[in-house]
Amino acid sequence: QVQLVESGGGLVQAGGSLRLSCATSGNIFSINAMGWDRQGTGKQRELVATFTKAGSLFYADSVKGRFAISRGDAENTVFLQMNSLKPEDTAVYYCYILLQSGRKYWGQGTQVTVSS
Repeated sequence: QVQLVESGGGLVQAGGSLRLSCATSGNIFSINAMGWDRQGTGKQRELVATFTKAGSLFYADSVKGRFAISRGDAENTVFLQMNSLKPEDTAVYYCYILLQSGRKYWGQGTQVTVSS
């Protein structure tokens, strides 16, 4: 059973920073990609950042230059450093992994709230 657990969310003032962490466990083989989605209230879920096994990085235009995704020293961990946060970044952030089999797994989400 694959599990992903996010942490690091919270309440921060606009302009502040947060670092999200995602720890994975279970029968995880051949990861193709890891990343973060988010979903604001009344909004569609959107891809925030991802990196692939091949080394490609992707950031949503809305977070470029402010957010940075990285992989931890421990295999199958991923971080999202979020700087210069804006109220529009308020959302539940979900960590995910995409396996070579095509299966995708998400964590339970962590709330990020940015006050103006």
